[in-house]
Amino acid sequence: MKTNKVNEKHLYWKLFSSCFMISLCTFGGGLVIISMLQKKFVEEFKWISHEEMMDLVAIAQSCPGVMAVNSATIIGYHLAGVPGAFLTALGSILPPMIILSVISVFYKQFRDNRIVALILKGMQAGVAAVLINLSLSMSRTALEDKKVLSFLLFAVCVIAVVFLGVDVIYAILFCGVAGGLSVLYEEKKRRAGE
Repeated sequence: MKTNKVNEKHLYWKLFSSCFMISLCTFGGGLVIISMLQKKFVEEFKWISHEEMMDLVAIAQSCPGVMAVNSATIIGYHLAGVPGAFLTALGSILPPMIILSVISVFYKQFRDNRIVALILKGMQAGVAAVLINLSLSMSRTALEDKKVLSFLLFAVCVIAVVFLGVDVIYAILFCGVAGGLSVLYEEKKRRAGE
């Protein structure tokens, strides 16, 4: 992909412009932007696989900060190193900064405008549809692995969070530790078989 300076510049421009447009046109927070990043970099450009995308999103979610920016930055780093991370982060940050700067100047007019309130209400339906699509897509990818541990962790976390009221953070930490131990066990087993 990065065989010469022309291709490298093209890659950098695509990373920046893609993240800029996604951030500019997407409402609803990190999960919605992750869905759009997946559509762009996995389905349209085919630069990364669904599995890689899930891994990158998992890393982004475990980092402090805004998940949308974290996800874009990690994808940029994965595809083009430090310059890619910088450009995708910049592309993700600029649109909200510009929009919020404009809104802050005209806040009083926006706050009392019935049309703006109705538009934002309508966007909620679109955000819900995108979140459902993302959930189904990521679930399908996870279930294709057919690992018993994944099914078991999913079931335990659903029961713990939904029925027992366990905080989601504890469920995430539990799954992270269980997944890490599973990888260590598989690696040890693989080395013993060599």
